[in-house]
Amino acid sequence: MKSTMTLQVDTDLLLQLISHLKIRGGAQDVSEAVNSAIVLWLREQSQLAKNCDPASVRGYQWKSLFLPEGTEIRSWSYGEHNYARVVGDEIIHKGKAVTPNQLAQSFARSMRNAWMDLSVRRPGDKQFKMAHRLRLELARQVTQPPVTAGGAEASLADTTVGALLSALQAQVRASQPAPSRPEPPAAPAAPRHVTPGEGWDLPERRKYRYRLEDVAFD
Repeated sequence: MKSTMTLQVDTDLLLQLISHLKIRGGAQDVSEAVNSAIVLWLREQSQLAKNCDPASVRGYQWKSLFLPEGTEIRSWSYGEHNYARVVGDEIIHKGKAVTPNQLAQSFARSMRNAWMDLSVRRPGDKQFKMAHRLRLELARQVTQPPVTAGGAEASLADTTVGALLSALQAQVRASQPAPSRPEPPAAPAAPRHVTPGEGWDLPERRKYRYRLEDVAFD
């Protein structure tokens, strides 16, 4: 079920959306694009702490990953963990504001990738998770199209119908006898050799004929 309502959108923003849909290709339905944006926004809001006003949320924006205030950041170096915390809009480590890259490099004797080195536990998270995993999950959520109720029902119906058809086809194949292989045709017999040999056409010269048993057992 879909509801129709009128919303005011800035002209420049609408033109940017239409241009983006044109570049992206595929279905260029503005309503579907707006619906996807709302679903993504609601998904992000559900990850915020309860009773938290989004307008007053503070935290550190690490490129595509937002770390709300109270987030703990951990690094492992030389057998021990080192911690930092998001306070306000900054990452604080030992009383000083640092960037994720500075935090990762401060414990190492070689260059480190902060995304691969730091683990994060945001307010509401039960355990620490590597920063690069959080970034991949966020990118996957952005690119994954929302599944509407109608789309889910249609997908389920298609799956059910396909399963029924496959079962019926398998049952029909099982009930039919296996086709018998035709026997290969017999090889044709070799033609008889009828050409007379040397002396075959001469007249008979024998005058008497004897049986073998009369001669051998006399």
